[in-house]
Amino acid sequence: MAAGPAADPRVLSLAARVAEGSERDVPGLLLKLKEILSSASLGHEESKKIKQDIYFYDLIHYCMLVLRQDCSRLHGGWATAAQLAEIISHCCVGLEVKEDPEEFYKKFLPSAIDSLLLLGRRLQARFIRAVKDEEKQDFLRYFQTVTDAICWLFGGHTQLTECVLQNDHFLQLLISDSTETAVTTMSVLHSILGVNSSVLLQVDEKILHSVLDELVYKLSSSSNPVIGNAATKLLLLMAKVCKQLLELLATRYKGLNVLLSKQWTGKGFDRDLSQLLDLLYLEQSSGKGEMQRQHQAACVIQATWKGFQTRKRLKKLPQAVTALQRSFRAKRERELQLLKKQKEEEGLKLQMQLQRQRAMRLFHERQLALLEIIHPSQINKHMQEMEVKSALTIQRFWRGYRARKLFHQQKQSLKEYKAAVIIQRAACKFLEKRRRKRTLSSWKGPKGLTDEQRVALQQKVDDYIKLHPASQMSEEMSKELHMQAQEKLAQFLLRSRLDQRAAQRRETLLAQVNTDVELLMNAPQLAESTEKDLAVFMSRSVPEATKAKESHNAMLKYARWPWWKKLGDEFEEDDVIPDDTLNAELGSLFIGGRKSL
Repeated sequence: MAAGPAADPRVLSLAARVAEGSERDVPGLLLKLKEILSSASLGHEESKKIKQDIYFYDLIHYCMLVLRQDCSRLHGGWATAAQLAEIISHCCVGLEVKEDPEEFYKKFLPSAIDSLLLLGRRLQARFIRAVKDEEKQDFLRYFQTVTDAICWLFGGHTQLTECVLQNDHFLQLLISDSTETAVTTMSVLHSILGVNSSVLLQVDEKILHSVLDELVYKLSSSSNPVIGNAATKLLLLMAKVCKQLLELLATRYKGLNVLLSKQWTGKGFDRDLSQLLDLLYLEQSSGKGEMQRQHQAACVIQATWKGFQTRKRLKKLPQAVTALQRSFRAKRERELQLLKKQKEEEGLKLQMQLQRQRAMRLFHERQLALLEIIHPSQINKHMQEMEVKSALTIQRFWRGYRARKLFHQQKQSLKEYKAAVIIQRAACKFLEKRRRKRTLSSWKGPKGLTDEQRVALQQKVDDYIKLHPASQMSEEMSKELHMQAQEKLAQFLLRSRLDQRAAQRRETLLAQVNTDVELLMNAPQLAESTEKDLAVFMSRSVPEATKAKESHNAMLKYARWPWWKKLGDEFEEDDVIPDDTLNAELGSLFIGGRKSL
């Protein structure tokens, strides 16, 4: 089809934006077709022209491609998909394709019906899975919008009624147990029969039987008056418009009239029910009596069996719901317990950390208090004793931990060793008993060597002695070698002892550095510090305090010098402090640990 010379500028602009835009923006752009189609100022001929332009620029194809995607990821979600379905139906109805109409009627329109039915299936599944009432109402409204679009489409093209009935998605929509969607689907079937009353005779016999079976099943298994009213009206319409369908109902479902009269009388649609019963009775009375009774009995048996199956399934439904609730509550209880356990572990870790900090602070406070009591000449000796005691305590705990760990690791191997000893003892006893039971065989001496074998063996011995002569060493060489070994051993022991002391000193210094770092990290701010906190970072040595005071006064004096005294420092930075003053200040700095004098 070739577009006319005067294409609608809005359609042309929209097609260009859709072609150039991103995939995410395409659904929002396609929704603007609704405004173009519903423009009140357009006449009949101009509306046809706009629809032809939309079809020519493949905007309808874009709408169908969008419906085939996951609609939950679209901008606007399922509401956008429902509006696109309306746009497709309104564009296709009243559209006159001049070039290649066979492709439009035999390929494009059936593909559009399939896309709309697929969208209806997805909305029906979302409606069944929805939990909140608001979500259910939204999905039901979208589903009804899509079904209205389907009805509008096959209302403008009657040949599509056969495509709708032969589509598997329509049968799946009809088979649903949901009351709202099933009633809406039966209303679509009612519209199909209103548009083309003979369509059921044109479809395959298997499809016709499937539709009738589902309608009769809904009448036999459901007790909802809405379902019963919709199914009864459909059967009545089928029986009125086509004599063959009435014969099929009367012969295939012999007990249908009995079921309708017993189960659905007095449910609010007695007028339609009585008309259907009259038609069924008239049709059944024209047949043979015996055959009618047999068919009626078979229908009663089928209805009874289906009712039994339905009641059995309904009885199992509360058990399944109870089991589902039980498993959900158990899972929720486990999650709550796990969350509670995690919170307790986090609280315990925080409490342990606070206890460690508190214990470390108390330890340092006691240590500082002891240092105040002890005479300055005994501080080094006291600190060495404390280091030795601390090292012994750490070693004791570490060796105990390592011994327990090794014991647990060797426990299984020890158990296996004992088991192997027991097995070996039992096997030895068994073999000893077995040897005692055997008869003593006559002793046979070893066979002697022949002269040739003796000569060959002697030759091998001589060759080996020649290749491996025995080394001989004098007594003085042995004593000298022994003394060298003793000296090397003593050197090794002395070096290992020195290395051990150096390692212990390094560990002690590392522990002291860690303690000083922790004190600095946990120190309060200057605005929050107290006299007790300041005492931790002050030196208790009078010479050190005096030296620090002198260094401080020297820095203040240097800062108060006039400019002519600093002429030699004009190329230095403002923040640079003289090396002597800085060395004096750093030499007298005291950080909450112990300083060696």
